[in-house]
Amino acid sequence: MIPIHNPFNKLNGYHCFGCASRNDKGLNMTFLLDDINQEVICSWHPKEHLQGYFNILHGGIQATLIDEISCWAVYILLKTAGVTSRIDIRYRKAILVNEGPLTLRARVVNFEKKLATIKATIYDWKGDICAEGNAQFFTYSEEMARAKLHYPGYEAFFSTVN
Repeated sequence: MIPIHNPFNKLNGYHCFGCASRNDKGLNMTFLLDDINQEVICSWHPKEHLQGYFNILHGGIQATLIDEISCWAVYILLKTAGVTSRIDIRYRKAILVNEGPLTLRARVVNFEKKLATIKATIYDWKGDICAEGNAQFFTYSEEMARAKLHYPGYEAFFSTVN
C-alpha cells in the first residue's frame, strides 16, 4: 500500500467536506494506493454526530464517502480530475457508528469518451459489504483539470513535500 498525500491541503481556502485535513466538521478522509489491484483504499472511523437513525451512519454520509473515494480514484488511477455526473448506491447493511473502522475501496470499471465509471464499496470492520455504488465522472484532460479544478498532477499525490 502506498500512502497518497493530499496536495490540495496546502491551498488557501481549501475546505473539502470529504478530505480536507483542516475541516473540523468534515470527514477528514485519507487514502492509500493498492497498486497491485489498481484500487484506492480508505480506512475511516464513523463519527457519532453523523448518524441518521440511532447509532446508524446516515445514508447521505455513506453516499458522500462513495463519491469522495471515487473522485480520488479518478485523480490517482486516471491521472486527471473530473466532476460527478451520476452516482447510484445500493445500501446493503446498516453501518453502526460505534463498531469500528470502515474500509472503502474504489476502482475504475469503465473509461471511454471522457466518462469514467468508478465502483466503490464500503466494508464494515468485519469485512461485510455495507454499501456499494457506481459513480460516473465527467473527466477533463490533465491540462483542463489543472486549469479548472486545481489538479496538481499525479506526482504531487506521492510527494512528501506539501
